[in-house]
Amino acid sequence: MEYLDLDINLSNEDIMLKKNAYEFAKKVMRPIAKELDEMTPEQVIAKDSPFWEFMRKAYELGYHSILIPESYGGMGLTSLQQAIVYEELAWGSVGLTVALGVASFPAFGASLVPEENMIEEVLEPFCECKDASIIGCWGITEPDHGSDTLLPYYPSFSDKSIPAQCVATQDGDDYIINGQKSAWVSCGTVATHCALFCQIDPSMGHAGGGIFAMPLDLPGVKKGAPLNKLGQRDLNQGEIFFDNVRIPGKYLIVGPDAYEALLEIVLSTTTAMMGVFGTGVARAAFDEALTYAKTRVQGGKKLIEYPNIQAKLFEMLRQVETTRAITRAAFAYNQNTTTPAEEYSNIAKIHGTEAALKVAHEAIQIFGGNGLTKEYLVEKLYRDARAMIIEDGSNDTLAIGAGHKIIETYPRKD
Repeated sequence: MEYLDLDINLSNEDIMLKKNAYEFAKKVMRPIAKELDEMTPEQVIAKDSPFWEFMRKAYELGYHSILIPESYGGMGLTSLQQAIVYEELAWGSVGLTVALGVASFPAFGASLVPEENMIEEVLEPFCECKDASIIGCWGITEPDHGSDTLLPYYPSFSDKSIPAQCVATQDGDDYIINGQKSAWVSCGTVATHCALFCQIDPSMGHAGGGIFAMPLDLPGVKKGAPLNKLGQRDLNQGEIFFDNVRIPGKYLIVGPDAYEALLEIVLSTTTAMMGVFGTGVARAAFDEALTYAKTRVQGGKKLIEYPNIQAKLFEMLRQVETTRAITRAAFAYNQNTTTPAEEYSNIAKIHGTEAALKVAHEAIQIFGGNGLTKEYLVEKLYRDARAMIIEDGSNDTLAIGAGHKIIETYPRKD
């Protein structure tokens, strides 16, 4: 469903990007996501799965390189255009949109510190890929460490008494990696490469980390089974194990000396992205509820004629519009500043994902019993939205981290 975009400064290119992404989301992503949602995790990633059809079509259109600058072969979109396209794709399926996003993570990380070998071995091959034969993942979450790995500059982040479960030890020009990443690694069991965030200097706690753009075909790498879960079932997730994996130092993007600073930059993008995705999910739920209310008859008249339904729809649209405003603003700001205001990305993520859950909840209420059935999309949207409250950092933990930063840095003068 079309919506009124309150940004009167959208260019013709912006509008065309939005239209094309919407058509792709509607015609390709929606039907494939529904099919995948009803499959087992093993069926989702099987060779004949429609998941691969989606990935190939998305790669052909360049959607795997949304975050990558044009100079390295990416789409070269402005931050506003990235937000516009991501919202449309998430409207189609947030799970598949997350898969596309993390597929670019090794290349995205490499683009932030573009050494020559990274450009030649990671960035350019990924952007040139049109058949989804190169897929990245984001290896940061561990069995005993989830949201706490996303709190740079929070006191516990530099606590050396809190050990990591994936550690890289320098050995000459190489590193030896041991440990594991948990079952929540998106695209973890299908990825060919990993943006691996792991500990290098244990004396610094999590702050003593490093980021590798590493191939996953190295000896000693093993993948777990795909995760069976409540929401975003169209998104593959699973464990990765590292047993004395030797990786050349040339794949190190950043080490402990700058890990915390670069992590904050990365999170300022990815956390706000989740808010953008939430806008898409909220809008999808609102669209479904409005369409249903216009046709469903109860008590002798259409639902849309009841004042309480009208009030619900107003509140749902208010949630959609306010979350679009804050998520676009935070995403754009942190993409265009050298000193990220990560707390605003956390606001965007928390506001956007909670709006998605609230709107999906109200959509089910409008549908009544029908909203609980697999026949209607709102049931899937609700499950997908519920996952987002925890995904990429639990909202309550992110709020603690953002609150600490506000106390430490306000009033801002930049």
